[in-house]
Amino acid sequence: MTQPFSLEITSIGTVIGGRIELTDDHWAGTAIIRLNPDLPAEVLQGIEQFSHLLVVWHFHRASPDDVALHARSPRNNPEWPPSGTFVHRNHRRPNQLAQSFPRLLKVDGLDLHVADLDAIDGSPVFDLAPYFAEMGPRGPVGAPSWPTDMLVEYWADDTQLGH
Repeated sequence: MTQPFSLEITSIGTVIGGRIELTDDHWAGTAIIRLNPDLPAEVLQGIEQFSHLLVVWHFHRASPDDVALHARSPRNNPEWPPSGTFVHRNHRRPNQLAQSFPRLLKVDGLDLHVADLDAIDGSPVFDLAPYFAEMGPRGPVGAPSWPTDMLVEYWADDTQLGH
């Protein structure tokens, strides 16, 4: 049996702007991923050629007491079947890490202007990379129906934004 491995990592940046409230649905708008000023600008050279990013960030306003290592119904809705901690994509995970795939709008120095980032203002960013479609899922993607039902209003549409 393998032993647990501990890793200490330092954030490379912070989410600036965007959403500040902790709610589940209607994500929209723009934010900035501001990289730490000690990083050289060259770390972003060429990234503007990509439409989307993969961003690893931390649920920084969650408490370690929020971690739930058991099966439960998504969003505590008894109509959806109980599923384990690693079947959910929320802050109740052991390391309280998340990954998102925002659209890259522009690069300004060490600021990445993005849309559709489902992290809140102040979230520490631990890693980012351009999204490569070639490294995405291969073959058909399967899932039960409850994520589709649960996330029907996850992204705000243009009418909710006043566009």
